[in-house]
Amino acid sequence: MAWKECHVVEERLRFIARLLDGEKMSALCGEFGISRKTGYKIYRRYKGCGIEGLTDRSRRPHRHANQLPMAIEKLIVRLKRDYPGWGAPKIRERLRRQYAPVQCPATSTVHAVLDRHGLVRRRRRRHRASGTILSHPVHPNQLWCADYKGEFMLADRRYCYPLTITDFASRYLIACEALLTTAETFAVTGLRARVSGVWTAGRHSHRQWRAVRVRVGLVWAQQVIGVVAAPGHRPGAHRPRPS
Repeated sequence: MAWKECHVVEERLRFIARLLDGEKMSALCGEFGISRKTGYKIYRRYKGCGIEGLTDRSRRPHRHANQLPMAIEKLIVRLKRDYPGWGAPKIRERLRRQYAPVQCPATSTVHAVLDRHGLVRRRRRRHRASGTILSHPVHPNQLWCADYKGEFMLADRRYCYPLTITDFASRYLIACEALLTTAETFAVTGLRARVSGVWTAGRHSHRQWRAVRVRVGLVWAQQVIGVVAAPGHRPGAHRPRPS
């Protein structure tokens, strides 16, 4: 058996028809599953507008309490076209000084008006630095990884920055130094031998690599391959340890 389709307007017509036939409001409201308040509202709409009053009405508010007056919006657009170099803060300040009795809109409202009229010039997004492609050596001592493992506060209210140096292939922990800063003079405490690659990661990666490159490139090695990974990303970190 197929489901019976019903429309809201048809149900309201049936409700009004039975109400006009003399049935009681309370019994009809209970049968149709509506409150008495809703039943009387439907009846009043039918008496005032006829069948058109039984259709759903728009729930859009009749007025917006904080809507910007059209005269103020036109004035904002005119000021922007007269002074193309002005932004929302300066236009708002001009409105506040010249039209003191008028409630001055917020800077965000002025910007929204300019954006709505296409008077906002979008800035180019800055190029975000990205990491270089890493090699994946399979033999130990081909690539060492230097990484700051975050920071934590000591009992004397000073921060400790653990610097770890591991071998990429074997994942052997070569050094773990507790440093008080990420400054250049302390960044390469654990490096004591010539390496063929140094990889740094973390939110201080570029600054840390500069420190490692200066110390290793000028003192220990002449051909150091410096690779900077993307911040917070360490390729091979979840790779299983070799047996």
